[in-house]
Amino acid sequence: MARSYFLLKSEPGVWSIDQQIKAGRMGTDWDGVKNYQASNNLRKMKNGDLCFFYHSNIGKEIVGIVEVIKTAFTDPTDKTKKFVAVKVRFKTKLKSPVSLEKIKKNKDLKNLPLIRQSRLSVMPIDTKSWKIILKMGSIV
Repeated sequence: MARSYFLLKSEPGVWSIDQQIKAGRMGTDWDGVKNYQASNNLRKMKNGDLCFFYHSNIGKEIVGIVEVIKTAFTDPTDKTKKFVAVKVRFKTKLKSPVSLEKIKKNKDLKNLPLIRQSRLSVMPIDTKSWKIILKMGSIV
């Protein structure tokens, strides 16, 4: 089965890559997503899928990678029970964070949801874009 790729946004003052690292092997719930399109993207995630960890507002850069370790379940922070969460575990930090500015300058990434739908907090990433960003972050 093919792996899928996503991007998860978090304000570093709310949840940072360093806090994700400290969560350890058990990972943490990626919850609090109250947008239907973003929630639907969480529902599409499978165990083993990889997600870029993006610091929004402060930094505006991809700083690491997390792995989905538990698929969609009812978000415990949602009183309406309409939205879902997933559980993710830290995989790696990028050697060089990839800024939104650098992503916007790369013509091969112009169709990325990060650029087209900048307010969306959970979005799919196509395989080609995933590989380009990995290279930009000095992972490959």
